[in-house]
Amino acid sequence: MLDGVLLDIDGTFVLSNDAHAQAWVEAFAAYGYTVSFDQVRPLIGMGGDQIIPHFAPELSDKEGTGKQIADRRKALILTKFGTHLAPAKGARELVQTLQAHKLHLIVASSATSQELDLLLKVAQIDDLVHEFTTSDDAKASKPQPNIIEAALSKAQLAPDRALMLGDTPYDIESASKAGVSVIAFRCGGFSDEQLAGAIAIYDDPADLLHHYDESPLT
Repeated sequence: MLDGVLLDIDGTFVLSNDAHAQAWVEAFAAYGYTVSFDQVRPLIGMGGDQIIPHFAPELSDKEGTGKQIADRRKALILTKFGTHLAPAKGARELVQTLQAHKLHLIVASSATSQELDLLLKVAQIDDLVHEFTTSDDAKASKPQPNIIEAALSKAQLAPDRALMLGDTPYDIESASKAGVSVIAFRCGGFSDEQLAGAIAIYDDPADLLHHYDESPLT
């Protein structure tokens, strides 16, 4: 019996993963670090607490230059790249269908609250979903389970009675650590091999919606 669904947003309901990668490239460059798009793109889905020390082990996203890089990336998303983002196909319709099936929905994102406000508007679901987690709710981002555990606690959902919709291997890893199965979407740009830990894989929300009756959601 399924009670609720955890929703990742970046790459899942908004086609934003390339934009995040480019924002990291520019943010690192602004402080003298050379990080290529191809280097950072496979890491999108992790938070700054994971990405910054990956490329600069001496830095932390909490202080000093590391925090300045993280803040620069956030500003680039909000002021430069955010205006060009598009929703994933079928994003709003899938959320409406989940609600029609009386499923408890909560966003499980490690985005900042400002970024999440923007992303929910881009996904055209800001008027539909009102429960969410942000970077304030967890000490560590995906692939650590903190965000998933925070969302389960906030929504009072049991892990075995919830599913997550995500698009990266880090969604799958973090949810798995929290005991939650994942339905994955290819629209985040990861291969089926990289998403192999998911219980089902669809092209995008519209594809899941098209196959809803035979999906793990039923």
